[in-house]
Amino acid sequence: MGEEANGSGPEPDEHTEIEDPLEKMEAEISRLEKELQYSAAEMANIRQRSARDKSDAVKYGASSLSRKILPLIGSLEKAVSNVDDAKSDAFLNGLKMTLEGFRAALNSEGVTHIDAVGKVFDPTCMEAIATVPAIDGIEPGGVVEVVEEGYMLHERVLRAARVIVAEASVDESSD
Repeated sequence: MGEEANGSGPEPDEHTEIEDPLEKMEAEISRLEKELQYSAAEMANIRQRSARDKSDAVKYGASSLSRKILPLIGSLEKAVSNVDDAKSDAFLNGLKMTLEGFRAALNSEGVTHIDAVGKVFDPTCMEAIATVPAIDGIEPGGVVEVVEEGYMLHERVLRAARVIVAEASVDESSD
């Protein structure tokens, strides 16, 4: 006991740090609080992402079926435009009614037609398959003809409109 009284007790090891237990606990509490905040933020992000993914799945779930129906509509449109015989009025009316039924069904699912003729070419929803010299009334960069109709599903392009675009004539480009 005499050794402890004069201060010559066991000396602390060089590798052992002497810390205040209260400071150590406060540091651990602070670290755990930060970890908890990060976890809570991550959970909120996961919930938001999940809700957005679910909403998109519901909103765009019809895209596969819509892509399959669109070529049928194109075929019906061609059939309607090629019927000239007066005897086939009933057939033509039946085709028109079927075509309108397809359009109404797709429209109810959020599928809309891309209006392209006479509009300025928009590469986000149109595909230029050819260019022709600009004619009177059509500005360079304007759509002259639609070769294949385009459609949107809500704000996403389902099928781009395939169009022919007016280009600047040689006289205009040399100015």
